[in-house]
Parts: sequence; structure tokens; C-alpha cells
Amino acid sequence: MAVDRKPSVSLYAILARDARVGVVFRRGPSKQVLLLLWRTDTDQFYEGQWFKGRIYERRCDLSPSGARLIYFAAKYKAPYATWTAVSRPPFLTAVAFWPKGDAWGGGGLFAKENEILLNHRPDEMKMAEGFQLPKFVVVKPLGDYSGRGEDNPIRAQRLIRDGWKMIQRGNAKEQKRGSPIWFTIDPAEIWAKPRPQDGKTYEIREKLMGIKERNGSWYMIEHVIVNTKSGDEFSLGRTDWADWCHSGDLLYAKEGQLYRLGFDRRNLRPLEQAELLIDLKDRVFDPTEAPDGAKRWGGDFQFSEG
Repeated sequence: MAVDRKPSVSLYAILARDARVGVVFRRGPSKQVLLLLWRTDTDQFYEGQWFKGRIYERRCDLSPSGARLIYFAAKYKAPYATWTAVSRPPFLTAVAFWPKGDAWGGGGLFAKENEILLNHRPDEMKMAEGFQLPKFVVVKPLGDYSGRGEDNPIRAQRLIRDGWKMIQRGNAKEQKRGSPIWFTIDPAEIWAKPRPQDGKTYEIREKLMGIKERNGSWYMIEHVIVNTKSGDEFSLGRTDWADWCHSGDLLYAKEGQLYRLGFDRRNLRPLEQAELLIDLKDRVFDPTEAPDGAKRWGGDFQFSEG
């Protein structure tokens, strides 16, 4: 008898540098993505638009204020196979749109609130017909890397900018056809980010152990929390994402849920005391129209709490 499998749900967040907000990409099934806005000071969530297609969340970025999101998306059909766009979170309706055509490169970074570094080739820098940026917005190519790579270089440059450092390079090995995972990474690729609020006593370590797991995640990731003074460490297990909140709390995502783990004075609380912030496993596609204000670079709009 056939068994109905619920699609796996993965979450990925990006936190704004200068504001207490972030965005959450909820993916599942694989070609359905919901964007949410997250007020990290109050843990309010605002559910925005769904997208039918693929959003490459690791090639995305938030402006310093969190007011705009640059993202790379694909439908792989006419009129645009792939593109990079800017939207107003929690909505995905484009206020700027650059057609691309393939998945080599794509995406971008906000160097400043109104300065975009676009990861497109020179002949892909023209905006689509009907789109025009305000005169004060500057768009530049992503330096020597422009138009190159897949999730990197966007992912790596954003991590470094936001306080992460690669402390171990991984060694990827392609597995035989039919294997449960496409690439194993041994030793793992490890990135680390110290907790700024406590003199760097604690740090998150993100371990990438494999790529493209059959019936599972694209990235096999484990997050480990390390006390660099005592040497103690504990694992969060298989996780999608983790980072330090502006408040100093630990934030992390696994199995379609977002968690917060705080501190008692300078010591991280036990993992079993983590607070479940939101459970997004059971969300289903629901088409939503962006308000008029979210369809303009500087428009005003309001959104309802999810």
C-alpha cells in the first residue's frame, strides 16, 4: 500500500544588519516558497506571498533596514527562466527586475540601503521593460565575481560581512548514482560566528556535511554551539539555519520550526528550554496579492500578523 508522504519543510532566515527584523523563507514542497517578515524584538511574524517555483535563498540579501529584499528566483519557462528581483518584505512582487535565463550566478547583495551589487554578467544588467529604479539607487556588478558561481559567492560574501568566518574547508566527494546523497563532505566545511555580546565566549559553528540528500535537504547541516573558554560544546542536531539575535539570544530553525534559546546571565540555557517561536510545517499554498504600497520602491503599506 502506498504511503502518503508529507513534503519536507525547510526554513532559512536572513537578519537585517541595522534593524530588529528579518525574513524567513519557508520551502516545501520543493517548488513552493512562502516569505515571512519576522520582528525579532517581539517575535511577531507576518506571512506574505507564496511563490510557485524555486527561490535560491542563499543568493538573497536584506537591505540594512530590512525594508527591501533582493532574491534570485526560477520557473524555468517563458517568458523568464530565471531572474533577480527586489521586493518589499513580506511580499515578493518585484519593484526591480533583472532577467537572467540560467542559474549560473544570479542574486545580489545590498552594499548599502540604496546600493546593490548584482551577480549578473555584463549583458544581463539591463532591467526588464516596465521597471525603473529611483535615481538615488545605485546598481553595480559584484566585482570580479559578477555573473559567476552558484550559491557562492553571494552566500560566502554575506556570511563574512555578517561576522562569520570559515574555519575549515570541506572536501566534497561525488557518490555513485543511486546513493542516498549526491556529495559527501568529509571533512565538513565549517563556518563559525562568535556571539558579540559576551566577549566571544560562545560561537555557532555551522557544519556542512553533504549536498542533495535523497528525499531530504539539499544541504545536510549541523549547528554546534561551542564555549570557547571551557571547550564545552553541544549540537543542535540536523538544522536548517542558526544565528545570533541582536539581543544575544540563539535563534535556529529545524523541521519547519523556529526556536529561540536565551541566556542566564552569561551562560546559555539548556537546549530543552528553547522557546518554540512558530511552527510552519502545515502551511499550504495560498495566493496573496501584494498591497499597492508594496509594488513601489518607496511605497507605504501595512500587513497583518500571521
